Amino acid sequence: MEDNAPPVITLVVPVLNEVETVTIFVERVHTVLADASWQWNILFIDDGSTDGTQREIRRLSQAYEKVGFIALSRNFGKEVALSAGLLNARGNAAVPIDVDLQDPPELIFDFVNIWQTQGIDMVYGIRSDRPEDTTAKRHSASWFYRLFNRITETPIPENAGDFRLIDRRMIEALRAMPERNRFMKGLYAWVGYQSVGIPYRRPARVKGESKFNYWKLWNFALDGMFSFSTLPLRIWSYIGGESRAWRLYTSPS
Repeated sequence: MEDNAPPVITLVVPVLNEVETVTIFVERVHTVLADASWQWNILFIDDGSTDGTQREIRRLSQAYEKVGFIALSRNFGKEVALSAGLLNARGNAAVPIDVDLQDPPELIFDFVNIWQTQGIDMVYGIRSDRPEDTTAKRHSASWFYRLFNRITETPIPENAGDFRLIDRRMIEALRAMPERNRFMKGLYAWVGYQSVGIPYRRPARVKGESKFNYWKLWNFALDGMFSFSTLPLRIWSYIGGESRAWRLYTSPS
C-alpha cells in the first residue's frame, strides 16, 4: 500500500452456531464504523456451525462488500479459528472480536487512535466491569490469570480476552509460529512487541448463549498452563519418580 493511503483493518470474527447474531453484528459494525477514516472489512471464520450460520454468512457476504468468510471443514475450536483468521487477514492490522457484541465495536476507534499516534503494536481491551458474568465465572477467571502468571515466564494481562488490535508485523510473527495446540492469549504475550490495555465495560450478549461451558473453560485453562509452563510436567514427573522409588523400596527382594 502507498504510504499516504488509509490503513486497512480486518475484523476477525470466529463463529460457531451464531445464526441469531451474525446479521445483528454486521449491521451494528456498519453503523458504528460508517465514518471511520480508515478502511475496514469483516472476516468471519465459521468453525463448523450446524445451525445455518454458514448459510447466513454467505448471504451477508453477497449483500455487503466488506464481508468475507472462511468455512472450516469441522469444529476445530476458537483458537484454531482465530489462527485461521489471522492467517488470512489482509491490511495493516487485525482486530479479533466476538460476534455477540460483548466486545463493543465502538472501542475500535480508541484502538486505532493509540496504534496510529503512539506506534503501539498491540492495543487490547481490559474487561474492567463484567456485570453480566456470574460470581463463579468472575472468580474462576481471576484465579486462572493469577495462577497462570505465577507459574509461567510469559505473564498475560488479567481480564484481557481476544478483543484487541494487532499490528501487521506482530501478525506475521504469530503466523510464523508452528504450534498446533494454540493458546492465543499466551502467544500474544510471548512474541513481545509494545502493548497497552484499555478498560471497558463488557455488556451482555446481544442474542443467543455462550458456547463455552465450565468444562470447556477448565480444559482451555489447562491447555494454556501446560503450553506455557513446565511446572505441571515437573510435578508429575517428581510424583511418578517418588512412586516408582517407593514400590522398589517396598517390593520383596
